[in-house]
Amino acid sequence: MVSSDGYRVLQWAAVSGGLPTNETTFAKILKDHGYATGLIGKWHLGLSCEHRDDHCHHPLRHGFDHFYGLPLSMMGDCVPGGLSEKRAGLQRRLESYALVAALAALTLAAGAASRLLPGSWVPAVGATLAAALLSAASYFLGTLIVHADCFLMRNHEVTQQPMRFSRTTALVLQEASAFIRRNREGPFLLVLSFLHVHTPLISTDKFLGRSRHGPYGDCVEEMDWMVGQILDTLDTEGLTHDSLVYFTSDHGGSLEAQLGREQHGGWNGIYKGGKGMGGWEGGIRVPGIVRWPGVLPAGRVIHEPTSLMDIFPTVVELAGGQVPQDRVIDGRGLLPLLLGTVPHSDHEFLLHYCETSLHAARWHQRHTGAVWKVHYVTPALRAGAGACYGRGVCPCSGDGVVRHDPPLLFELSRDPAEAHALTPDTEPLFRQVTERVARAVEQHRRTLRPGPLQLDARHNTWRPWLQPCCGRFPLCWCDREGEGQ
Repeated sequence: MVSSDGYRVLQWAAVSGGLPTNETTFAKILKDHGYATGLIGKWHLGLSCEHRDDHCHHPLRHGFDHFYGLPLSMMGDCVPGGLSEKRAGLQRRLESYALVAALAALTLAAGAASRLLPGSWVPAVGATLAAALLSAASYFLGTLIVHADCFLMRNHEVTQQPMRFSRTTALVLQEASAFIRRNREGPFLLVLSFLHVHTPLISTDKFLGRSRHGPYGDCVEEMDWMVGQILDTLDTEGLTHDSLVYFTSDHGGSLEAQLGREQHGGWNGIYKGGKGMGGWEGGIRVPGIVRWPGVLPAGRVIHEPTSLMDIFPTVVELAGGQVPQDRVIDGRGLLPLLLGTVPHSDHEFLLHYCETSLHAARWHQRHTGAVWKVHYVTPALRAGAGACYGRGVCPCSGDGVVRHDPPLLFELSRDPAEAHALTPDTEPLFRQVTERVARAVEQHRRTLRPGPLQLDARHNTWRPWLQPCCGRFPLCWCDREGEGQ
């Protein structure tokens, strides 16, 4: 899912972009091998193509038997006052258009009154109405977005529009536990994509104010409790020793997510950078915690480079399936590494992209144990700044990045914070390492095939005929979850 104009995610629920039908998900493979497959939480890979009910990109079209959750992850739009790049950008645009329309109305009115401009007062009245409508749209934009994008679905049905965050945690847990109990007699795959800790940082009253790390800490504590509830369900149903549980995150903390002086996007410790910054460790080094009592030894720490792409071949191989043979699969099965039957990860090189731009690459030099990181492109930050403050996310190309020739080089095994860039003068292996990584990058690029653009403006612009609605459009409002749940 790539873009020609800078979009990194689908901007609305009512757009035509989404996961292409020729992609093979691990859910589809496991379903073909007799697994019950469920997705609960966020799905940000599209819904419909030509009309609101065709659901061509829906999870149930990509191998899942059951879906419950939110088909978008831009939840900053779902709470008044929440951090929302989309809402802020649209409001600025509407306000600019309203100002232009108002100035045009004044000019036309003055011209008509002084008879300096020929014609009637109709153009002035029209421009005034346009200015009023644009101002009203800007004022009510938050409410409009909440109804358009913030709703819950069960399979193909919209069940709550707009969603009520105060009840979502309980509903998600209830749905996940019910899925496990319903499928306890056979093999199942459950993907639980938490709404925590993505902004807005909404916690239920039980966890509000509990953490000394503020709202973000409250969300982490509530998510931790939710994980415990799911594990308790596995214990209660006698499934613990038959279940591989993998907990991870899709990116590091978002340093740009600030509200006043309050950091809402998390903290990345010693690691430089954050979400959306291409190759810096703070945006791509995430926790990976695996649990399988009786199979995997407890308390073992693995220091080998792995990737979220490894989840795909790992679960497919565990289910007795085979990854697609008609394309290059970048992931590597994790089970040998987890079991300790091999000393090293299968990844010698890992490539780190920002949109379609390759920003960095790492080389695990196995015979020495060194992990090298080469940066070709990095965000252009203001002096002393650690993030692209004032923007939603750092750009991937253009004037907002710095290109490095020769590239920046770090040895992560000695400098995980990427604090000291190596040079030909300070590192005797500089040219050997950068040239070896460059050859690996070139070899990787020869394996790439163009994909259909799914995130560009053509597929990423709101369309009223694609708007999910549980009533008669535009009266999209309902709550079919029941107060007692």
